[in-house]
Amino acid sequence: MRPKNQQISSLKLLIFGVFLAFFLLFVLRSSLSSSTENESSIPSTPHPKTTNTLKQVKEANCSPSCSKIPRSLAQALIHYSTSTITPQQTLKEISVTEKVLEKKSPCNFLVFGLGHDSLMWSTLNHGGRTIFLEEDEAWIAQIKRRFPMLESYHVTYNSKVNEAGNLMDVGQGPECTAVSDPQYSMCQLALKGLPREVYDTDWDVIMVDAPTGYYEEAPGRMTAIYTAGMMARNRKEEGETDVFVHDVNRDVENKFSKAFLCEGYMKKQEGRLRHFTIPSHRNDSDKPFCPL
Repeated sequence: MRPKNQQISSLKLLIFGVFLAFFLLFVLRSSLSSSTENESSIPSTPHPKTTNTLKQVKEANCSPSCSKIPRSLAQALIHYSTSTITPQQTLKEISVTEKVLEKKSPCNFLVFGLGHDSLMWSTLNHGGRTIFLEEDEAWIAQIKRRFPMLESYHVTYNSKVNEAGNLMDVGQGPECTAVSDPQYSMCQLALKGLPREVYDTDWDVIMVDAPTGYYEEAPGRMTAIYTAGMMARNRKEEGETDVFVHDVNRDVENKFSKAFLCEGYMKKQEGRLRHFTIPSHRNDSDKPFCPL
């Protein structure tokens, strides 16, 4: 096993590299767009002072964005280049989600949890909408002071880790396996107090990395995992939702992700991160809750 400081350095290098690649792609696209505009605006007959004319045309037609990176990306680059605090997920775990976001972004990305990796997730989904749901109001206020551009909401979880066994039994009932909008569901596992926009949005990617969940009296992730799976199944648009669950080395995350996101929908596990791809069930009432 590599020393901890080497792991941290590798993780920071990955994050910086991802943002750098994003920046280069942004600049390339802007340059190509600018070149196309310039070519269409330059007269076909060369002017005697061709060099100066071309320079003037380029300066006139180049938009401010073609030489600047988005402010959010610049802030992320600076933050992760200078911070000594790294995300809790490992380099390999982050890479799994990053590959999905590379294909899907800009998209709708819902994250249960607000942490040191939140700025990274939001930036990797540049141009899309990323919402964070957090249980700790004081922590939300602290993060908002540092990164006011992040969209986050306070959520209250009413179930604790020590209730997981009973909730697993409840989740097998017909009211929990019937596909419906979580806000109107009769299932005890469905989260009811989320912001309205969370229920009204078709989420392309969902990450469950909260609530706390690491001791018996702490809020558990049972309801977050179930609700994420139901949102994917209740998706209005055709297509699939990529759902990620972190900390699957723990009993609740392991059992509930297998039961309510379904082993048949699991694509990959990397370290403590599990990746599921769940199709919409809305237009197929005969589709079983989990693949047979």
